[in-house]
Amino acid sequence: MNHNTVMRKSLLLSLLFVLPVLLSAGGGMWLPLLLENLNEEEMKGMGMKISARDIYDINNGSLKDAIVHFGGFCTGEVISNQGLVLTNHHCGYSAIQSHSTLEDNLLENGFWARDKKEERPNDGLFVSFIERIEDVSDRVLKGIDDETTEKDRAFAVADNLKSLREKFKLGKSEELIVKPFYNGNQYFAFVIEKYTDIRLVGAPPSSIGKYGADTDNWEWPRHTGDFSLFRIYTAPDGSPADYSADNIPMKPKKHLEINMGGVKEGDFSMIFGFPGRTDQYLAASAMQQRTEVINPIRIGMRDLSLAVIDSAMRANAQVKIDYASKQARIANSWKKWRGESEGVAAVNGVKKRREMEAVFLGRLAKKPEEKVYYGELLPKLNELSQRQEEVSKTRAYVAEINYNIDLFRIASVMRRQIAVAENNGIEAFKKRVPAITNYLKGFYAGYNAEVDKRVALALLPQYFAKIPKKHQAFYAQDQVDFAGSMSKMISDLFDRSYLTRGDRFILLLERDPEAALDVLKGDPGYQFANQLNRHNEKHVIDPYNEIAKRMAPLQRRYMKGLMEFFPEKRFYPDANGTMRVSYGKFEGFKGLDGKKRDYMTYLDGVIDKYIPGDYEFDLPEGLIKLHAEKDYGRYADKDGKLPVCVLGSNHTTGGNSGSPALNDRGQLVGLNFDRTWQSTMSDVNYDPGICRNIMVDIRYVLFLVDKLGGAGHLVDEMTLVE
Repeated sequence: MNHNTVMRKSLLLSLLFVLPVLLSAGGGMWLPLLLENLNEEEMKGMGMKISARDIYDINNGSLKDAIVHFGGFCTGEVISNQGLVLTNHHCGYSAIQSHSTLEDNLLENGFWARDKKEERPNDGLFVSFIERIEDVSDRVLKGIDDETTEKDRAFAVADNLKSLREKFKLGKSEELIVKPFYNGNQYFAFVIEKYTDIRLVGAPPSSIGKYGADTDNWEWPRHTGDFSLFRIYTAPDGSPADYSADNIPMKPKKHLEINMGGVKEGDFSMIFGFPGRTDQYLAASAMQQRTEVINPIRIGMRDLSLAVIDSAMRANAQVKIDYASKQARIANSWKKWRGESEGVAAVNGVKKRREMEAVFLGRLAKKPEEKVYYGELLPKLNELSQRQEEVSKTRAYVAEINYNIDLFRIASVMRRQIAVAENNGIEAFKKRVPAITNYLKGFYAGYNAEVDKRVALALLPQYFAKIPKKHQAFYAQDQVDFAGSMSKMISDLFDRSYLTRGDRFILLLERDPEAALDVLKGDPGYQFANQLNRHNEKHVIDPYNEIAKRMAPLQRRYMKGLMEFFPEKRFYPDANGTMRVSYGKFEGFKGLDGKKRDYMTYLDGVIDKYIPGDYEFDLPEGLIKLHAEKDYGRYADKDGKLPVCVLGSNHTTGGNSGSPALNDRGQLVGLNFDRTWQSTMSDVNYDPGICRNIMVDIRYVLFLVDKLGGAGHLVDEMTLVE
């Protein structure tokens, strides 16, 4: 049997025969061009009042024409007929930071352009619109069948993609992106138009845009005004163009209306954006390994690191300032991994995945002709997953050592720069020196060698205690033996390494790049990290990648099997950075502690958290005054309170930052920026009972722009619906 034919038939079944089993209403990240056949009926049943064509239409202006991929890493939306774009504060953070100086600190003070002449250009920043999406599976998979070897398949796909790109019809400024879906069982083409003149228009101070910082990250209730404003400029004829003083504000095909009426709990909600990556169709063995084996290793290593940093921050005010950002960075993933593992455990995710696999095998047993193709899939995947576990564990330990110990992080950065010199010559390296030194100055600005040494003293012993001897670099053990003890070896590394003396190393690099390279190659800190990682690459990373390479075709076939044997189930493709729609309701949730969480927060809660002078919970005096006077203008709700953040049961992940939160009429009511703690499990196991995304209420955004920022002219150019 030709299973490419089966695949096309099963996909057709998935699209046309939608039954309410195995997938809860509202889950998933759906391709917008398939909504009409696959989701529209359910969406309307949940309260949506617009049509699928209002969301995605290539012949008429639709919601998709107001959604942009912001910088390639976030989402944004056009909210005026003059190209005004709304996204998250953390998405615009680098641009805001690039314009900040000691004399004019935009991060600290906020920024509001009083007119278009004050809007600030941002070199390298771009936004992309999706012009149309097309299924190109037949063309990309041409000549490939069940008997095609993986090597031949790779060559065929590459040749077919080359041919597709050569023959694909594109407009003057259009570009083509082709991506695999369903583990390579399907391919879709995305025709995009990229705009590169993007100017900063406005941003609240970080005390609002990052309010709560690390303490509130992944938490609820939330009180963060996480937004910023940019504007798209075009050439005078409306075409994309690099920055020029002659450019004009964009006249978009579509911009979002903004609804000022707010939402009620249970109302329909929709998120439109560019989610980064999910792994929804892992086998139970892989899910269990991730949540019960690898995540605990990562969490444990960061427990050790954070304990050192937290202690140092409590003991020294300067360290508290210097390490605030680093602590937040380390704790961000630490919280995510904890939430993912606890969430999966709370809903018995692994057990449910095994039950689904049992159904799969049961249905397979009724089709003996399929056993040759599908029969050994799960056993092989489980076997490879088990074989990969040992190297996966070591990979996790070493990754955490490299990430948490700054000496090792900078050694890895410089290792790549040495490779540039060795591969391209010293002159190529010298050309990179200004960029390298600029990076190093930022890196060392808050570096504390003593704190870093204490982190190393906490983490490096785990390398020798927790991973197999064959994965341990002989050089590393030899250095410990030579020094006489672990602590003595680590102290020697930090005392003797140039990499712990950033100012001296930067000065040497600026004065004599060639000499700096020679010093670096003999540096004990660099040598230790380099030898450890070279051994790890050969004995851990390479075997890991080889097993992953063998698993990929099995996962692709398993995905095909799921779609064939569960024709009653709707399968959305895993996120891969392409445009998606997710939908659910605005609603609270019951936490793992059994307590009910309300779906909305208010400005009163912001003030309740206020701690003067605290880097996470300080507030501008202007906001405190507006609250004291209850001067909310037209942005308060019917009870006179000012909404701040709202929860929804939409399926989101990284990349959805900045996504518009839309109501039943496709009008903007909020701005997505985070998930609750246990909701991070949605990357592997979405469950509508526990997964919630966090959004800024649009009324809080407009209040801050208008009443705090004094930029009411920006609100005036928006289309507000009362």
